[in-house]
Amino acid sequence: MKKIPVVSSQVVVPFVLITICFALWGFANDITNPMVKAFSKIFLMSNFQGSLVQFAFYGGYFAMAIPAAIFIKKYSYKSGILVGLALYALGGLLFIPASMVGEFTPFLFAYFILTCGLSFLETGANPYILSMGDEETSTQRLNLAQAFNPIGSLTGMLVAGQFILARLDPQDYEARQILSPEQFEAVKMADLAVIRAPYVGIGVVIAVLFIIIFLVKMPKNQDANTKLDVGGTFKRLLSSLKYREGVVAQAFYVGAQIMCWTFIIHYGTEVFTARGMTEKAAEGLSLNYNIAAMVIFVTSRFICTFLLRFIRPGVLLMNFAIAGIMLLMGVIFVGGLPGIYCLVGVSACMSLMFPTIYGIALKGLGDDAKLGAAGLIMAILGGSLMPPLQGYLIDVWTVPASFVLPVICFIVIATYGYRVYKFHYARVT
Repeated sequence: MKKIPVVSSQVVVPFVLITICFALWGFANDITNPMVKAFSKIFLMSNFQGSLVQFAFYGGYFAMAIPAAIFIKKYSYKSGILVGLALYALGGLLFIPASMVGEFTPFLFAYFILTCGLSFLETGANPYILSMGDEETSTQRLNLAQAFNPIGSLTGMLVAGQFILARLDPQDYEARQILSPEQFEAVKMADLAVIRAPYVGIGVVIAVLFIIIFLVKMPKNQDANTKLDVGGTFKRLLSSLKYREGVVAQAFYVGAQIMCWTFIIHYGTEVFTARGMTEKAAEGLSLNYNIAAMVIFVTSRFICTFLLRFIRPGVLLMNFAIAGIMLLMGVIFVGGLPGIYCLVGVSACMSLMFPTIYGIALKGLGDDAKLGAAGLIMAILGGSLMPPLQGYLIDVWTVPASFVLPVICFIVIATYGYRVYKFHYARVT
């Protein structure tokens, strides 16, 4: 029997171009997490106010998921990808006027526009990759494309550390408070120019990719120009308890992931400054732990893919969520270096959660899965709402105590895993 290729020679170029998008939205996600700390210091804001970066960033995902799905259904995957790239590039280039104005709100608007583009990209790129070949090899094809997403994430973290955090003015929060208005303004504008450069750079890269994809002949979307029964589809989706609970679980998962990766810098900075480090050195070392968490996340994803051959998804999801809760207890109650190690270890538990919840929730939905997938992208709203809430808890409690929020998230995920195993589709694979 002839072996079916994962990527046929006819679609190698389109496959490579769309796969690049996976890396590029990973870059945007993980260059942004450290900006919560950076903006808080630059504008002398509270942790809650700084966390509005994540509110604006992940709010774009929520706002555009369903419009993106409808647009792609009506026109084509290529059209959706191009809209996503255009918005992504525009968001990056909006950092130019935002940095010139010198206020926080224009940056939030730029982040929102940028992630409206990411919503189009994520809603379109995953099913587009699946469609680029034989259905028998579709899962392998998507896994191959997704493997480049963490590469983009790691690149984003490295750029954030080496080209932004390392180049910001070394004066800490307290030192900036006693500057004269003229001195503070000069420091602020210089720091905003540092933040602006990588975002403008990626905006230019995205604009070039837009032109290339526009000019290259891409596989046609077989679903284009077909009638979409939005009302009927939503009624059927809402009637599925497994799907509804999956959307809720996904929202709590994304919230937990963003909180753990955003506030690892706050947690580490507090630990290392207590050990005598300067704030700038502590932030740099904390970012290294953030990178280590991402490496563990990627490694664990491959391990979990292997384990799913032998363990039911609901069971594995439940057990990894319980393990995450136990590690977070170390973050809250042990603290210090052991607490950082526990927080880094949580990434191993999170690695399987997004794709596993995604697959379980969509299993058996048939053609309704097209809009159902948009609902799961909208669940990224959890990453918009929960980090500001944790930022508020840091302001009124302590950094370690604020990690009670991710604990609650993992309790919800563990419950969903249990219900999938016990009541819903126990043998979903």
